[in-house]
Amino acid sequence: MEPVAEVVARTLRDVPDFPRPGIVFKDITPLLADPGAFATVVESLAAPRRGVVDLVAGVEARGFVVGAALAHHLGIGFVPIRKAGKLPGRTVSASYELEYGAETIEVHEDALAGGERVVLVDDVLASGGTAHAAWELLGRVGADVVGFDCIVELTALGGRARLGDRPVRSLHRVA
Repeated sequence: MEPVAEVVARTLRDVPDFPRPGIVFKDITPLLADPGAFATVVESLAAPRRGVVDLVAGVEARGFVVGAALAHHLGIGFVPIRKAGKLPGRTVSASYELEYGAETIEVHEDALAGGERVVLVDDVLASGGTAHAAWELLGRVGADVVGFDCIVELTALGGRARLGDRPVRSLHRVA
């Protein structure tokens, strides 16, 4: 069986100068289009989380795809973290800096009853701004966030350091 890091590396596409000149975007859409590769990724994310988490939270947009598949695989619920203004009802928000701009994300203020063990999922860990803001948001609505899981970690951008001593797990690391 092919190791998950090799599956990710084989199905990852680099898109130069997206979304801005000088950025090399790590595109997981070829991975998502390959049912065997996607199943390998979801199972690899699920294995250490079985019986450990009550909910999966994912960040818009690719974190929705990965997180919802993971939640379904684990038989647990999913909490969406969206860009500002996209969720109906009352929300809690956080703003943060990206490597190429600023963003605000939100979660429903009643997304959790309180105390649920949550794993936060996204496709890529870059500078860590999104993951840090999402972790803080989840804590503000009562989650016990147990870790951040991603498919690809861009180590040169220092996202892991931005998250401090919080547990981070990536399936494939790129310098």
